[in-house]
Parts: sequence; structure tokens; C-alpha cells
Amino acid sequence: MLGLVVRRVLAAVPVLVLVGLIIFSILYVAPGDPAVVIAGDRASAEEIAQVREALGLNKPFLLRFVEWFWRVMQGDLGLSVFHGTPVSELILDRVGPTVSVMLMTMLFSVVIAVPMGVLAAWRAGGLTDKLVVGLAVIGFSVPVFVFGYILAFIFARELQWLPVQGYKPLSEGLWPWLRSLILPSVTLSTLYVALIARITRATLLDVLEQDYIRTARAKGAGQFTILFVHALKNAGVPIITVIGLGVALLIGGAVVTESVFAIPGLGRLTLDAIAMRDYPIIQGVVLVFSFSYVIVNLIVDLLYILIDPRIRY
Repeated sequence: MLGLVVRRVLAAVPVLVLVGLIIFSILYVAPGDPAVVIAGDRASAEEIAQVREALGLNKPFLLRFVEWFWRVMQGDLGLSVFHGTPVSELILDRVGPTVSVMLMTMLFSVVIAVPMGVLAAWRAGGLTDKLVVGLAVIGFSVPVFVFGYILAFIFARELQWLPVQGYKPLSEGLWPWLRSLILPSVTLSTLYVALIARITRATLLDVLEQDYIRTARAKGAGQFTILFVHALKNAGVPIITVIGLGVALLIGGAVVTESVFAIPGLGRLTLDAIAMRDYPIIQGVVLVFSFSYVIVNLIVDLLYILIDPRIRY
């Protein structure tokens, strides 16, 4: 197990370097002169030269990338152009709401979607199966922000059960924290639930046709034991895979969801940085998201071995 972790971590290093190179290039592939974009259209030649000097644009590209990546490895993501504060501090201030929304969304999605997929496979071709498939199609078809506005209109404006916008940290109490997360988490989980439910259903349909399932039935095993012990365990690898891949959907959906519900997280920070063309913040946030995704993939690989010991790398 330790050897696997070491190999996977070492394999992730080139990926992070490549991702860092792509992210760093964002500043230089954008239309126009980055110094003019950051300084503003009304900036004088002297102000543009100062920005160029501050960003190190006078140096060769490869040298700038090496210097930037070395600072990143030390935890220095640079300074925000407009805030004048370290990007790492801005990210730390905003990471709490985003992590809370994503964790709540993943928990809600897995708890709802996996039983839905199991029931659909158990009642394949029946009313329950058709209902689950129909809900999954709706979840795939309707954009996340549309669900957000609908839920906000019903549960926040009309029923006034939940807050329309904003975020309450856990330090202010468990219930205020949960109330501020329910609407954005449910909104963000619509696509995630649809994806997990469909994969769970499709995988279980195949597993339930295997000989060892027929043997378990012949031995008198109960339906719950067959579904949730024998079948679901052997269908775990594809389900774990799609849950891990769904983190990318959560990252992309967090940007939209945080904008709809005015949550001060990394998604909102990214949109504000794009509007202000604050490239150091954009680079820092994208790098953090990319690093998080690499870590999630490593965790998924380790879960494969726990679920199916026959898997080796």
C-alpha cells in the first residue's frame, strides 16, 4: 500500500508541472498585452512599464515560469493585482464556504443517488425504474442555475424556509451553517445525483445477472443482503470512479452555484477575478482546484484496492 501511494504521488508530479505550465500560460495567451490589460486602458506608458516590471514580463518566458513554479512550491501564489494581498490569503479566506458546499453536495448526492440506482436496478423495467431514469434525464437536461433559481423562488421567497443568499460559517452554529448550505448543495447535486444513479443502475443490472448472485438467492439470502452486500460491493469500482470524476463537475458547478446564492467561496472569487482581470488570483485558484483533483484521483485509486483486493497497479 505504501509503495502504491509513493508511486502515485511521484506520477502526479509531472501532471502538476504540466498543469502549472498551462495555468501560467493563461496570462500570456490572453488577447492583448497583459501589462496593458492589468494597468487599464487609461494607464500611461510609465504605469504600463511598472506593471510589466512587477510581473517580470521583460524576462524570458521559461525563466518566468521556473521562478513562478518555484514560488508556488513554497506556498507563494503571488500578490493580487487589485487587492494587493497575497493570493494564498485570499484563497484561505474563501476555501471554507466552497469546501462546505462541495462536501455537503457529495454527501447528499451519494446518500440519495446510490439507493435510487439500487432500487432502479432491482425493479428494472418497472415504475420505480422508469421514475429514476426520468429524474436522471431531467437532472442531466436542466442547467444547474435554473434549478437554483427555482428552488430559491419556492423555498426561500415563497415558503421562506431557507435564506435566499449568503453563507454562515460553522462557528455561528450548526443549524445556521446547514440552512445556508441546503439550497446551494441541493442545486449543485442535481447533476451529480443523476450521474451516480445512472451508473449505479447500469452497473448493478450487470452484476445481478452474475452466477454468484443466483447462488446467493438459491441459498436463501435476503433481497437486502443480495443488493447491498453482494451486488453493491462488487459494483463499487465503477461507482467510486464516477464519484471521483464528479468532483470536476462540482468544481465547475460551484462557480455558478456560488454566484446564484452569493456564497463568498472560491467560485465567486474566480468570477470576480475574471471580471477584474486579476490573473494571479485566477492562476492560484485554478492551481488549487487542479491539485485537489489530483489528490481525489489518488484517493479513488486507493479505494479501488480496499473494495477489490485483486486490483494492483
